[in-house]
Amino acid sequence: MVSDRYRKGLAEMRRHLGAEEADEYLAKIDAISSEFAKVNVEFPFGELYVRDTLDDKTRELCAVTALTVLGSALPELRVHVRAALNCGATRDEIVEVITQMIAYCGFPAATNALLTTKEVFDAIDAGKSTD
Repeated sequence: MVSDRYRKGLAEMRRHLGAEEADEYLAKIDAISSEFAKVNVEFPFGELYVRDTLDDKTRELCAVTALTVLGSALPELRVHVRAALNCGATRDEIVEVITQMIAYCGFPAATNALLTTKEVFDAIDAGKSTD
């Protein structure tokens, strides 16, 4: 049985990522671990993303920032760059938050984030998925 939190989280995830992107992303995770896919929907999207203090654009720019600083979460960064655009962030805003992170994570992590972001932009411009 699907919980209310899962339904709410899935709706929120689809709003941020786009329904097709969200479903494809979840299918990849679910193929390995259905429990992991469930938690991925219920916790961040069903608990955190539905809070009303931050707007969706700010929330996604925060995700891009955090993933940039981590330096090793490039697949997730691809997802959240697209989500930031879906939620109203501009390409310039996304590039700027990554640029600001040079001071916190250094050039290698910020450069990797910037190049990954360019891949997303190029895929969008070419009408392709970001996978």
